[in-house]
Amino acid sequence: MTEVSSLTGRLLVATPALADPNFDRAVVLLLDHDEEGSLGVVLNRPTPLGVGDVLEPWAGLAGSPQVVFQGGPVSLDSALGLAVVPGEAQEGDPLGWRRVHGAIGLVDLDAPPELLAAELGSLRIFAGYAGWGPGQLEDEVDEGAWYVVESEPGDVYSPDPERLWRAVLRRQRSELAMVATYPDDPSLN
Repeated sequence: MTEVSSLTGRLLVATPALADPNFDRAVVLLLDHDEEGSLGVVLNRPTPLGVGDVLEPWAGLAGSPQVVFQGGPVSLDSALGLAVVPGEAQEGDPLGWRRVHGAIGLVDLDAPPELLAAELGSLRIFAGYAGWGPGQLEDEVDEGAWYVVESEPGDVYSPDPERLWRAVLRRQRSELAMVATYPDDPSLN
């Protein structure tokens, strides 16, 4: 088996050629990527459901917009919490939080929110996630379904998630910046 270079912490940006409606213009933050597969959350799919409607104790810590995001098509009945803990990596990260990449980490949503309230800079709740089996994501990237780009700290907590796809592409220093102008419906061109 070939060695898989980890893409954890990077963004997958759906190409216009990606035909899966679950990922149309999606921006996915990879939370885990190794030879066993990949797991991430779609950052730009807010739902109308408020965080307080499903996880009331965490509502006060949720960033704006204070809604649940559809993290992907897998396990929509489960929730993942992503939160920023400002500052450099420390040996003693806060109890109830596991660092994923940089200052971003997963929150144990079964823990009492007051345990983390003083530590968290921002929190976003995702229903479900996106997942790929061994080699599946690499095949999709090779087939041109995804652009793989560096994430920036504000991507996870974009106050305007509906515009994140264009914003991420626009900031690229390559021909990818031009893809940001790709029309929603090319047949209307």
